[in-house]
Amino acid sequence: MPERRVCTFIGEEIEPGTGQMYVRKDGTVLWFKSSKARKNMVNLKRNSRKVKWTRHYVKGGIQ
Repeated sequence: MPERRVCTFIGEEIEPGTGQMYVRKDGTVLWFKSSKARKNMVNLKRNSRKVKWTRHYVKGGIQ
């Protein structure tokens, strides 16, 4: 049975055999479902709670 992984940015489960693993210089391992999620977090440095298409989105804004 493959290990169940969840996308670090979106919060959705990643199908076995898909997704991308990103390792930071400090050794932190981040799992992404798509390149869209990786680019938004790593390149654009966006907060997943402010992006509407993620499961972490907070309606009404962050206080």
